Amino acid sequence: MRILILGAGGTGGYFGGRLAQSGADVTFLVRPARAAQLQRDGLRIRSPLGDADIRVAYTTADVLLSQAARQPFDLVLLSCKAYDLDSSIEAIAPAVGADTAVLPILNGLRHYDVLDARFGADRVLGGLCVISAMKGPEGEVLHLARLASITFGERTPGVGTSQLQALATLCAQAGIDHLHSPRIAQELWNKFSFLATLAAGTCLMRASVGRINASEGGTAFMEALHRECLAVAEAAGQPVPPETAATARDTLTQAGSPLTASMLRDLESGQPVEAAHIVGDMFHRARAAGIDAPLLGAAWIHLQSYESRRGEPAKP
Repeated sequence: MRILILGAGGTGGYFGGRLAQSGADVTFLVRPARAAQLQRDGLRIRSPLGDADIRVAYTTADVLLSQAARQPFDLVLLSCKAYDLDSSIEAIAPAVGADTAVLPILNGLRHYDVLDARFGADRVLGGLCVISAMKGPEGEVLHLARLASITFGERTPGVGTSQLQALATLCAQAGIDHLHSPRIAQELWNKFSFLATLAAGTCLMRASVGRINASEGGTAFMEALHRECLAVAEAAGQPVPPETAATARDTLTQAGSPLTASMLRDLESGQPVEAAHIVGDMFHRARAAGIDAPLLGAAWIHLQSYESRRGEPAKP
C-alpha cells in the first residue's frame, strides 16, 4: 500500500516516520525548504520510545500530480491543524484518485463535512490519534511522552476496509499502538468530549488541570464542564460509555496533574488555536440541541477574544 502523508511535522512525522522505518511505502508531501532538510538530514525522530534517523521519500506540490498519475496513492494521511484545513485539502487533492482514501487524524469533528464535500464521503475515513509531538528547532520530530496511538475505522461499513486493514498490518509491523475500530464514531465522540473539556477548562483558566483542581470550586467547575460535553455527545446519538466517562473525569480532576491542552500552549505562545474547531463547535452543537452550556460558552467567548487580539502590537 502506498501512503502519502501531508507534512513531516510532529504528528505526521512521527507516525509516518515509524511506518517508513519498518519498510512501509510512505511518501511525505512537504514544502521545498522541508524537502531540502529531509534530503540533507533525513527524518530525525527523538522519542522516549526510541530515537531514529531515517531516509524517507518525499515530494513537493509542483510534482505531486505527475507522481500520483504514475503511481497512485492508496491512502492519504491528513494530520494538519484545523485552521490549515482548507490549504491542506488543496495540497493533497492532486493525490486523491478514484481509489484513494483520505484518513484525517485531526482533533474534533467539524472537518468531516468539509472533507466529504471536497472528496466524497465514500473516500473519507474516520480517525484520531493521541500523541504529544512537535517539530524541533533543527527540524527533528520531538515526541514528548511515551503515549503515541492511532485509531481508525470505516465511517460507512465496507468503505475503505481494504486500506484500513492494510494500515493495521503496517502499524503492527512498525510497533505503533493502534486500533482498527468497528465503532469509529463512538471513538471520535469519546475523544471530542474529553478534549473539548480539557481545552475549554485549561484555556479559560490559563492553568493546568492540577492548578484548576487545587483552586476553590475548581473540581466542580471541571466536572460541570465535562457534563456539558457529555450531554452534547448523548444528544448526537453517541453517549460516552460510563466507564470511559469516569476515566476521563478522573483525568480532568486529578490532583497535581500538569496536564494542559495543546491549545493552551499555542495560546500562551501567541499562535493560532483550534478554538472554532473544538470549543466553538462543541458549544454550537450544544446550542443546536437545546442544551444549556454556559461554561462552554464562556470558554468560547474567551478564545474568540484571544483570536481577535492576536497579532496586535503590545501596548506600552
